[in-house]
Amino acid sequence: MIRTGNTEPTSPLTWRHGLGVVLIIAIAALTLHLMGRLDTCACGTVKLWQGNVHSPENSQQITDWYTPTHVLHGLLFYLALRYLTPRWSLGTRLLAATAVEAGWEILENTDFIIERYREVTISLGYYGDTVINSAFDIVAMVAGFLIAARAPVWLSIALFIAIETVLALAIRDNLTLNILMLIWPIKAIKAWQAGS
Repeated sequence: MIRTGNTEPTSPLTWRHGLGVVLIIAIAALTLHLMGRLDTCACGTVKLWQGNVHSPENSQQITDWYTPTHVLHGLLFYLALRYLTPRWSLGTRLLAATAVEAGWEILENTDFIIERYREVTISLGYYGDTVINSAFDIVAMVAGFLIAARAPVWLSIALFIAIETVLALAIRDNLTLNILMLIWPIKAIKAWQAGS
């Protein structure tokens, strides 16, 4: 019989895994706070969604156009860990993915990465994420990981392509372009992203 869906072993997630995820997010949030990141937007309001990617509130509110890229992180982390650590339980892989994502959120908010974004991307006004935005980015990764763990493989692939396409059309950016521009900036892409 050919399986078209996900063949993840039925290792259940337990309350300990959930607690571990919450603790990792709390440690990341505390670390970001101690690094001097604002807890919430300096504008004085907390919004569920910030839809203007060029607004100074981008990356300052709970979610924004870049939140779906963290769902994609979850899909990719699930895939990588599924094949690199086949003997690990689903819960152990989830904790590992959450720790990696938390580590990225901390690294992403260092002066070095913030300056790199300003230098090579269209994010000239980017000055890092708030703690609340980073925490919910980690939650978005967890959601992507859990989707990949339970959905058929074709659905995870379709979701990845759909999110990348919608983001490219809506904001001229997505996970692929973000990584490319951070590592190997291309002037033509930067001009296109700026609307030139």
